Amino acid sequence: MVWIIVGIVVVLIIIVAAMYNGLVRLNQQADEAWSDITVQLKRRLDLIPNLVNTVKGYATHEKIVFEDVTKARAQVVSAQGPADTAKAENQFEQTLKSLFAVAEAYPQLKASDSFQKLQDELTDTEDKIMASRRFYNGVVRDFNTKRKVFPTNIFANMLGFKQDKEYFELDEAENAAAEKPVNVQF
Repeated sequence: MVWIIVGIVVVLIIIVAAMYNGLVRLNQQADEAWSDITVQLKRRLDLIPNLVNTVKGYATHEKIVFEDVTKARAQVVSAQGPADTAKAENQFEQTLKSLFAVAEAYPQLKASDSFQKLQDELTDTEDKIMASRRFYNGVVRDFNTKRKVFPTNIFANMLGFKQDKEYFELDEAENAAAEKPVNVQF
């Protein structure tokens, strides 16, 4: 009888340890994925001043566009957490569209090697950001699901996993704004 009780306790300890380890693993993956996003965002933010300076050389009278890009870049730099960063990112992407719309008006700029190279690097970085976002959101989904399914949901709070992770996503108003074309007037 004692061996049966000891056996049940050992099995329960193994199950709880497996749940805990799974939650820790997913939590660490989510943190790593968020770090990957911030690395790519920093890379893009580092490219922007070069891009702005290149465009400035051709379009000196488009001062407001350059100021908007600079302000949006500063908001992304100071953003905290996935929700705040996503909001700042949406604004930043809109201002970048304005910058590229300005560039469209200057054929000699579009033909410039330095502008083309910067644009290619920015496109590559955007692709990496999208991939990092997808990976992060996938890990967050797995973590949040694991936290909520039985029997893990019983032990998750006791094991210190009290909150779901935030997804890095657009809200509906920002999503609708991101799908609209940018209106640039000369």
